[in-house]
This record gives sequence, C-alpha cells and structure tokens, in this order.
Amino acid sequence: MEHVPIDSLLSAGGPAARSAQPSACIPKVVRQHAEMAASLYNRRTVLLHMPRVALRNLRSDDDRLCGHLDGLAIAGEHGWSCCAAELETPSAGAVFAAAVRALQDRQPERFKGLLALAEAASEAQAGLIGAFAWLERDRLRGIVVRLLGAQSAFIRTLGVAACAAHRVDPGLVSAGLMLDASSLVRSCSLRTGGEIGSLEAEPITLAALRDDDHACAYWAAWSSVLLGSRGPALDALIQAGSTPGPYRDSAFQLALQAADPATTHEMLQEAATDGQERRRLITGSGIAGNPTYTRWLIDRMESAGTARLAAEAFTMITGVDLIQAGLEGEPPPEFESGPNEEPDDPEVEMDLDEGLPWPSVSKVQDWWIANSARFHSGTRYFMGQPVTREHCIHVLKTGYQRQRILAAHYLCLLEPGTPLFNTSAPAWRQQKQLAQLT
Repeated sequence: MEHVPIDSLLSAGGPAARSAQPSACIPKVVRQHAEMAASLYNRRTVLLHMPRVALRNLRSDDDRLCGHLDGLAIAGEHGWSCCAAELETPSAGAVFAAAVRALQDRQPERFKGLLALAEAASEAQAGLIGAFAWLERDRLRGIVVRLLGAQSAFIRTLGVAACAAHRVDPGLVSAGLMLDASSLVRSCSLRTGGEIGSLEAEPITLAALRDDDHACAYWAAWSSVLLGSRGPALDALIQAGSTPGPYRDSAFQLALQAADPATTHEMLQEAATDGQERRRLITGSGIAGNPTYTRWLIDRMESAGTARLAAEAFTMITGVDLIQAGLEGEPPPEFESGPNEEPDDPEVEMDLDEGLPWPSVSKVQDWWIANSARFHSGTRYFMGQPVTREHCIHVLKTGYQRQRILAAHYLCLLEPGTPLFNTSAPAWRQQKQLAQLT
C-alpha cells in the first residue's frame, strides 16, 4: 500500500461541491433519507465487528447508505434541514449524515456547529470522524489543514484522526504532533504512527512508553509493536492485555499475534487461572493459532455457554467454515438468545455470540480426525494456513470482519512499515485497494 503524503489532504481545494436544487421535493421522502442515513451508519458501526459479516455484506449496506446520502444531496437545503432535525438527538449516525452534507457543501458555519457538538458528546465525535473517513480525499482538501492548525487540542485531534482514516501522515514527526503538549493530541498521534506505518516515528513511540498519560503509553506500545518493536513495547502490551481497562481486549489480541508461541502460551495460562476469563481464554486460543489447542476447543463446544465462541476460535485456527462444511448443529432446546420481553425477568444481558453458528460437536470431531494430519505442532495457523502475506490478503478479500481485522494486523507484523489496512473504510474503497495488493 502506498505511503500517502499529507499534501493529498491539505492542499487547497477546488469549487464547492454542488447539490442539485430540484423545483420540488417530497418532504416525507427527504426525512426518510435523513433517518435512514443515520440508522444505517449506526448499524454499520456494529457490522464492522460482527462475526459473519464479509466485505460483500458491508458493500451492500454501504451502497444503501450512499443512496440515502445522495438523496439528501439532491434535496439541497431541505436535505440539510432534515439532517439538522436529526441532530435534536445527536447520535453518531445523525452527526455523520450532517457532517457529510456540511463538508460536501463547503458550509463552514454548519461545520463549526458540528465541531462544537462533537466536543460536547463522544457519540457526536465518532460520527464526525466517520464522515471524514467516508468522504474521499478530494472532499477534504483545505479543511484538514485548518483543523491541524487550530488552537483547540480537540480540533487538532480531529485533524489527526481524519488523516489517520486515510492513512495520511499529518506531520507526526515533522510537525511535532507526537510530542504535542496535549495528551489528547499525543495519544491520537501515537496511534496514527502505527496505523500509517511510519518507521521514522518508531523512536518517538518507544520513548513514549514512559508517558505519564495512560492512553499515550498504551498507543505508544501498540504502534511500536506494529512497527516491528518487541522487548519493552511487547511487554507493555502484554501488561495492558492483562489489566482491566479500555484497552485490555485490543492489547490482548495484538500481543497474542506478535508474541512467540511460548509467550502466547504463558498469556493463556495466566488467563486460565481466572474463572472469569473463560471467554478471553477461548478467543485467545484461536488467535494464538496453535493446533494443539483444537481438542480443548472441541471440548468447550459441549457447553451451551461457550459452544459458538469455541467454534469460532476453532475456525480461526483451522479455517473451516462450519456452515459451508456442514458442521453446523442445532441450539440446545432450552437456549434463549438475548434478553426477553418479560419486565420481571432479571436476565437482561445481550447474547454476546449472536450470529455465530452452533457447532455439531460430533461432526467437528470427525472433521478434525480427518484433517488434523496437515496441521503441525510448532506452526502458527491462521484460518487454516501458516501466516503469510499472501494468505492474509486472501483473508482480507474473502473473510469475515473479525478475521479480516486480524489479517490486517498480521500484514503489519510481517512487514513493519506497512500501513494498517483499514477494515472500517467504505467497502468500495477497500475493494479498490485490495485489487491493487498482490
């Protein structure tokens, strides 16, 4: 993947994007465009991490979202009015749709209002960053440079995040963003160093392992590992993966991918000592990719509480799709997915494994007996194959989102300096980039 210069986002833009102004529009239809654009974006944020969502599924939803955004653009001022009405309850989706309109129409006052809204609400911030990521680079020309030059640390952070979404260097080293006085800007910049594959940023990320700010120290470790460091950076990531906090899961996942087999086994043994860590232990066993864990995972398929998660971990190692291979079973007769509608029932937790297939334990056992000979102890397997660049690209093209996220990380670990493939980008942009990878 090319290393994109900042000029592609920061140069002065051409004329403002035009919105067709029809002589008449149907208010109800335009309102539906605004409502559906917000709803589909909110749905999209969930799909990005769902177990059975492939790039083709994401493309289908993205095309629908694009259609509603086009409808708002065609409606002109009435389209904006409907977007503004959705902001009365500022979900990420509502802010996303409004920001796309404000950015495409080059309406600075409207955009400034959205910046103020984003600073006040984290949901709004996510929607605004989502709009930066959704739009093509030419739509952001002349805008990002003003964000990066702002007095407000929050706005500078948005500028860095906009560049990160397009894997563009905002001046992490040259402009001193990784050493910014604001921990908010520093943490985002340190994360961006790993995302864009900036090898020149690695000395700074390593030094930032000692940053007093927890978020800065974490993202410094995360990026350092992606950029090829092990030692203290990997140790810090392993520690973050075993410590309760907002970065625990992402640290645990990347550390398992980056560490050697002996270290990954130690990490899993530590998780096994805590009865509350059963799910992390099962998920981690699949990420570790050790084929000797498969029989233990098959045993976990016997329990309704862990059957589907263990089957997903089994697939992470072996690559077998339970549905396509005919290894799917039926849910236990007494199983109920998610909270029910009884107001007096204390069980309100969502089904964490929604969307995963139920395994037929006997069929999975038979499959493993027939196929185990091709899996060798001491080799890390990912989706049925040793971890190679070619295989990871194949998974990015054909796998499900959770598998694709791991594949993107592996590409960086295999070739430090590789920008992290953005599995959250609009599907058509991902497909274009994948077509260029060989």
